[in-house]
Amino acid sequence: MEILITGGTGLIGRRLCAALTAQGHSLTVLSRRSKMVPTLCGAGVKAISSLDEYHSDLCFDAVINLAGEPIADARWSEQRKQKLRQSRIDLTESLMQKIRMASHRPKVFLSGSAVGFYGNGGDVVFSEQAPAGGDFAAQLCVDWEAAGMGAAAMGIRTCILRTGLVLDNTGGILQKMRLPFSLGLATRIGDGYQWMSWIHMQDYIAIVLFLLQHENAVGCFNLVAPEPVTNRKFTRLLAIALHRPVLFVTPAFFLNLVLGDMAELVVGGQRVIPAKLKSLGYEFKYPSLLPALTDLLRSSR
Repeated sequence: MEILITGGTGLIGRRLCAALTAQGHSLTVLSRRSKMVPTLCGAGVKAISSLDEYHSDLCFDAVINLAGEPIADARWSEQRKQKLRQSRIDLTESLMQKIRMASHRPKVFLSGSAVGFYGNGGDVVFSEQAPAGGDFAAQLCVDWEAAGMGAAAMGIRTCILRTGLVLDNTGGILQKMRLPFSLGLATRIGDGYQWMSWIHMQDYIAIVLFLLQHENAVGCFNLVAPEPVTNRKFTRLLAIALHRPVLFVTPAFFLNLVLGDMAELVVGGQRVIPAKLKSLGYEFKYPSLLPALTDLLRSSR
């Protein structure tokens, strides 16, 4: 297939490009760092730096929309919130306009979202049928998904990817946590009972490939492992995998003071299950956290 990917130079995008290239697909990546695309995504991957280069005569069989500013890289000032919205919602709406004008529309559209859609749910278990939360992160996801569902209105098979914490040995949350844990500075957050819905990078990539090919896959999907864990358990299992003790606690009030609204990402949580993926028959390679951590930490040595 001819596939357009937005956000292809990010951590997930690079892994996805490698997997799709290995399957023989032809890729074009939209990136502000277009000159870096051959290096980051593969020598045979084409690049465009703006949607202005998405002309009506370009033919894509599939579009995978993963673009978006990192949500946890800076405090959520009003300016930062606007940038988060623009990089997700505005770009997706612009992409819809380009697809609408294309002489050859894609057959399938996969678009990003996050489990933050559900808000801070305590111990409530969220399947894809659960309603949205009411905080900023939830509303961001609601609007992002609404923009992406514009493809469904055009008759294009559309899948929304509500993604949890993606664990990888080269970046993301696991890399950020590994150094302090390795130094014996492991810490849980608050009481540690907030839920963390996670997924191994291998499963994430395999699910995207699965949804790309599965003709019956439509609507919203939770891209999380079937066994979410509390922050307390995540911290304990990561410490076990690294052979380090957990000695410290970061108080929730301190995070609220330092991070402001963004503290909801770490003080709150979502207990999410991949109900629709399981109903379609997807089998997780890493359903449990400790084997996932062991694999990732072993492969990064």
